[in-house]
Amino acid sequence: MKNTALALTAVAATVTFVSCENPADKSTAAKVSEAKEVQAGDATGQKWSFTEGSSITFVGSKVTGSHEGGFKKFDGHFFVDGEELAASGHEVVIDMSSTWSDAEKLTGHLLSPDFFDVKQYPNSTFTVTGLKEQAGAKGETHLLTGNLDFHGVTKSIDIPVNVSKADGEIKLKADFFINRFDFNVKYPGKTDDLIREEVVIRFDLTAQPQS
Repeated sequence: MKNTALALTAVAATVTFVSCENPADKSTAAKVSEAKEVQAGDATGQKWSFTEGSSITFVGSKVTGSHEGGFKKFDGHFFVDGEELAASGHEVVIDMSSTWSDAEKLTGHLLSPDFFDVKQYPNSTFTVTGLKEQAGAKGETHLLTGNLDFHGVTKSIDIPVNVSKADGEIKLKADFFINRFDFNVKYPGKTDDLIREEVVIRFDLTAQPQS
């Protein structure tokens, strides 16, 4: 009986530990700084637009666990100069009203002024200001720099990304996290179940030449 009690205690402790993990611990921090000037006419090369298989998702967490979500509607493009991505001119525009999550009640809360305040800020935009080859710790091929305009705040962020080209498509993948406080999203959550500041964002974007 004593051994059974000890085993149950161990299982409970393990479950508690897993539920308290911070998803950002397995991701890479985006470097955040003041927004950079975007020069008109910088884009060179051919325009490639996102395909339907592209996705943008996120993971937010609190003391007791985490939730997954994303955006059903977004648009964007790459510019390809020769055989490589151009250094700038890429853009992603997200329809914030298309936010989804793994819990219906949470989705409604995310749309409210406590979080995304979609009525006041209907779109979020990421405009690329630089791209350079740089090997990352997790196999990334480039460092992507761009202005993220989110929740009425515009900041420059540096993101390690993996860029590949094959079969007439360009793929860009990223797994990074930002601090939501940097973008004035500061809803704390319940006093006994505080929401973490870090939010993991994942891009899995595929683009094809625009006819």
